[in-house]
Amino acid sequence: MPITETETAAAHDEVAPPEAWDAIAAGYDEFVAPGEGGIAREALRLVGLEPGESFLDVAAGPGGLSLAAARLGATVLATDWSPAMIRHFTSRARAEGLASTEGRVMDAHALDLENDLFDVTGSQFGVMLVPDQPVALREMVRVTKPGGRVMLVAYGSPAEFEALQFFVAALSSVVPDFEGLPEDPPPLEFQVSDPEVMRSRLIASGLRDVSVDTTHREEVEFGSGLDCWNWMRSSNPIVGMILSETTEEQQATVREVLDLMIKERRGDGSSAILTAPLNIGWGWKSMPVR
Repeated sequence: MPITETETAAAHDEVAPPEAWDAIAAGYDEFVAPGEGGIAREALRLVGLEPGESFLDVAAGPGGLSLAAARLGATVLATDWSPAMIRHFTSRARAEGLASTEGRVMDAHALDLENDLFDVTGSQFGVMLVPDQPVALREMVRVTKPGGRVMLVAYGSPAEFEALQFFVAALSSVVPDFEGLPEDPPPLEFQVSDPEVMRSRLIASGLRDVSVDTTHREEVEFGSGLDCWNWMRSSNPIVGMILSETTEEQQATVREVLDLMIKERRGDGSSAILTAPLNIGWGWKSMPVR
């Protein structure tokens, strides 16, 4: 079941601090970020980002959304509370010669920016998991120009998130007392897995004409169980926190189980494609009443 509107971080003990995201930044950049470009391009198309517009990426990680916006010709500011994530974004932007980009360390709950600055503000797989999402969404709206757009990309139902379900099944087969994912409330990543909750939160943040697209799916390609293991370990510090309760031998067995599952899924092909449902929501900031 989705998290309710009144729940806050007090209900969650899995909130990872910036240092935990620093620790997985290199892995995220190597294993996770390369697959985010297609989703980012589609989300930016839906929100109508144009060349020359100013774009703010909140909880940007190493810049899956920011880099896509810069490639479209936008002037980009990427923010994240993890300094290591911002370093990876800056390095990638520099390597591509994307001059109109900047990365700054910043907490999504308290953006160190003036009001009404950006044509478009967005977040892909970032603000979906902050502990006080309504506050972060209001901050995104605050720094967006009147008449500008705000966009959020998040995962849909965890039951349809195949890489996650593969990992949970493999871990459960090796560690019998592993309880699986909590359901009430679910992990923060799924607090807007219900598209109507996403819609209501975007409206409550101050947006009008809100739309939520549920037709797109993330597709991740895995050639082996190790590929799936690396992707999961690098996607969120919570995975490492869970695995810290297991032995090295158990972890090795989990990788073996994952390898069998991936081989079965891929059949005669060279890789398996695991998918996850997405909610892409966006709306417009109201113009001031004269």
